[in-house]
Amino acid sequence: MATLFWLLAGIVFYVYVGYPLLLHVCARIRPKRIVPQRGGAGLDPEPSVSFVIASRNEGHRIPGRIDNLRQLDYPIQKQQMIVVSDGSTDGTASILARIPGVTAVDVPAGGKARALNEGVARATNDILVFADMRQGFAPDALRALLAPFQDPRIGAVSGELVLAGESRDRRQYDDRRAVDDRRAQDDRRGHGRQPAGKRHGSRRWSMRRETFESTITDGVGLYWRYEKQIRRDESATGSVVGATGAIYAMRRSLWQPLPDDTILDDVLTPMRCVMAGYRVLFEERACAFDRTAPDASAEGRRKLRTLAGNYQLLWLEPRLLLPWCNPTWLQFVSHKIGRLLVPYALPPLLVLSLALARRSPVYAAAFTVQFMFYLLAAYGSWLEQSRNTPPEPLAIAVQPVNRLARVALMFIVMNKSAVAGLVAIATKQKVWR
Repeated sequence: MATLFWLLAGIVFYVYVGYPLLLHVCARIRPKRIVPQRGGAGLDPEPSVSFVIASRNEGHRIPGRIDNLRQLDYPIQKQQMIVVSDGSTDGTASILARIPGVTAVDVPAGGKARALNEGVARATNDILVFADMRQGFAPDALRALLAPFQDPRIGAVSGELVLAGESRDRRQYDDRRAVDDRRAQDDRRGHGRQPAGKRHGSRRWSMRRETFESTITDGVGLYWRYEKQIRRDESATGSVVGATGAIYAMRRSLWQPLPDDTILDDVLTPMRCVMAGYRVLFEERACAFDRTAPDASAEGRRKLRTLAGNYQLLWLEPRLLLPWCNPTWLQFVSHKIGRLLVPYALPPLLVLSLALARRSPVYAAAFTVQFMFYLLAAYGSWLEQSRNTPPEPLAIAVQPVNRLARVALMFIVMNKSAVAGLVAIATKQKVWR
């Protein structure tokens, strides 16, 4: 019984603490550098790109999204814009027809993967850039996203999604990097680099995000910062095990058509690049902006899709589980598979710690910590349901506890979604959109 307790505790600890710490140490000790090559094997410093966007009933967003892309600090003549309407019924086709310079593709409803396949089939440029309708790009996002491709070993690059509630952290980070990030490029353009969220082109998008209130900003914001630190370290040590679907790029020569029912194109596609012998990087200077989910229920649906997609990956690309086929096998198992196992370790861990509590204070303390954590999550759920605001002095006093409660709630939501994701895959539920 004690052995099983320590085995389960070890799994949970390794997935959420041990692996990130080990990865961070490796990233600091032996980071892999980008080695640009000009001419020959290198890529044009300003390569032509093909944007591919799948859309379903998002006609109201199209004009603003295209305007956002056209305002990027990048030659417009080197951009091909492809928008695929996935069975839209809101007049998307007529809206696209009125916008010059956009390749519009109208296909019957079949899911995002099929729409992306149709879009890529019409792409003519060396680099594919995948984006969504809702999330806007910072003006310099495209240049930052494309810069690593000067190294011929780089197959794909993921940008960073900045959520509402973490923009302050993003601005602080940009302020620290402003002096040494592309100084020569800024001098050439004749203006200083501004922090993300304050640039002319991104302000409209960040302000739009702030108009949506969310009850889970603290929990999601902390989790997202934790997740992005793991991606930074994975990128520094080799490759990230997935990309940000709202902003990522890859070499068109590496594209392989997706199975029609693919849930996570932004994981399957980059991992195929990795297994082809290329690196996939995380470029945090390439920013896209989005809002946080409005509540725990909406975030749970989003996580269900993501975690169901992780299960599906093992079916679509079983080579990911083979160390001799997957150069990032340890990262993939630790980051993706480990999080699918943790939900099944948590309940027996609580029961075992209670059963062993009389044997040693260690087990009693373990039970107490777990019980208090779940109690905190229950309080976070109550906060989610309650819209009452306490008097200001009391609200300030309990704010740290409320933040911890929302973080605990998000942990429970994520693990619950992992179980629901398995059920969705097993029962063949559709979880995309």
